Amino acid sequence: MLNYIWLFLISLGILSALLIDIKDSTDDKYRNGQSFKTEIFIDNTELLDETTEVPLKIEKERFNEFYSEKISYDIDVLIQLIPSDNKRSGKFILKAIEKLPPIWGAMASANGEKNELTGTWLIEKNPTNRKANINLSFDDVSFLKTKGVTKALFDYAEIAVNIALGLIGIMALWLGIMKIAESAGLINLIAKSVKPITKIIFPEVPSDHPAIGAMMMNISANMLGLGNAATPFGIKAMEELDKLNPEKGTATNAMCTFLAINTAGLTLIPATAIAIRASAGSSNPAIIIGTSFFGALCATITGIVAAKILEKFTGEKLSIKEFIVNNKRLVISSSFAILLLLTFGFSGLLTSIVNSIDFNSNGIFKTAIEFISVITIPIVVLVFVIYGIIKKVKIYEEFVEGAKEGFQVAIKIIPYLVAMLVAIGIFRAGGALEFTIELINPITSLIGFPAEVLPMALMRPLSGSGSLGIMTEIMSVHGADSFIGVLASTIMGSTETTLYVLAVYFGAVNIKRIRHAAAAGLLADVAGILAALFIVKMLF
Repeated sequence: MLNYIWLFLISLGILSALLIDIKDSTDDKYRNGQSFKTEIFIDNTELLDETTEVPLKIEKERFNEFYSEKISYDIDVLIQLIPSDNKRSGKFILKAIEKLPPIWGAMASANGEKNELTGTWLIEKNPTNRKANINLSFDDVSFLKTKGVTKALFDYAEIAVNIALGLIGIMALWLGIMKIAESAGLINLIAKSVKPITKIIFPEVPSDHPAIGAMMMNISANMLGLGNAATPFGIKAMEELDKLNPEKGTATNAMCTFLAINTAGLTLIPATAIAIRASAGSSNPAIIIGTSFFGALCATITGIVAAKILEKFTGEKLSIKEFIVNNKRLVISSSFAILLLLTFGFSGLLTSIVNSIDFNSNGIFKTAIEFISVITIPIVVLVFVIYGIIKKVKIYEEFVEGAKEGFQVAIKIIPYLVAMLVAIGIFRAGGALEFTIELINPITSLIGFPAEVLPMALMRPLSGSGSLGIMTEIMSVHGADSFIGVLASTIMGSTETTLYVLAVYFGAVNIKRIRHAAAAGLLADVAGILAALFIVKMLF
């Protein structure tokens, strides 16, 4: 499955880039070889004896007449003029890329890291009334999307390595702490305490196996929004599950189910989304706690049910009819659970309660969230260490042994991260994301899904930072407390970066055949997004 996803991302990204570049060249989008006539504001040409910066103002009507892309504002920037010997011509540089129209920003990206818009200039007449007519001839640009794909290859490879290296310290810390808890028997104690639940979800894993404790620690950390702790716990759980794996390199049913739960992103407090909403000026930044929990809960149930159903088809051949007949209880109970969630919506009540709180005048709830977020990790570390001392464990030696393992795991996942993030980078840089949005927008509009939020929904399974950037932009344009703003932040809190999670967790134990894990995870994402739309429409 992962092979097909990887091939899809790369091939669609490159194909989209080539098609867009060919179309842009055919349409002469960038007006190569043509001069743009405008005015600069300057007292006299003597100022152009040496490199200088002068104001450049362009009316939107003149810009829109020259380019096929339209802008709704006048351009007012500084242009750096580098004169030639005759003082009436030379080269120019525009550096304020963020103030330029998108088409000029794209042209500037052709200069790579400099990110400058360059070309040549020519003064037609001597200045009159502090104005001088000037012709700007921009450097020819071509195949910008393809060049962007090439740049993305190297950029995302570097990003992947930096992520893995950044995980070394975190992995060493938490796997060291986990080693203390494991040697003290605390992990087994946690596993036994949740035995009634794990016997149903992970029937093939012994109830007293260390994998159960590690999975529960991972799920708990995710629910509290402690991402830095959740990843090491999750990787430790995968390592323990791999010890029970009779076919190394192939994901077991328990692994796929565990990954489906992880990619559902069940979180009680979506701290990141709340923080972005607060910075965007929301009057009730935590209003999404209930809606996000509802979406993530629907995603979690869908992920588990999908994993349980799909695992029946990845082994021996079995028809859908035979599966329903042989698993009547599972099908009925799962369908009832999903219907119950979608009908009554526990989080509808929770959101109503949260909505009634004025977070600007009452800081108790906000303080409580911050306190829980700050104190949880130190308390976990303290409890694990003290329990180890009580059980007479050599805590320092055990911590060091676990930390060594954490270092090795962080290095091991680098190839998997590079492979996945490079594919995602190509998909984004090549314009395939925009193509996919245009393709499915007519379908999603039928259920009332706003086109403005669609990029966020599609980016979320691929990239956490990418979806975060899109969500921030949506709120800056539409407002944090608008329907679109609430929906975007709810989706952020209801889903997870599925492909990243698959790459890291399976890479840690060298799993190459992931079976139905990707399908279950993506189905969970779809369920979370649809549930977010449902609950936000119902309440807002």
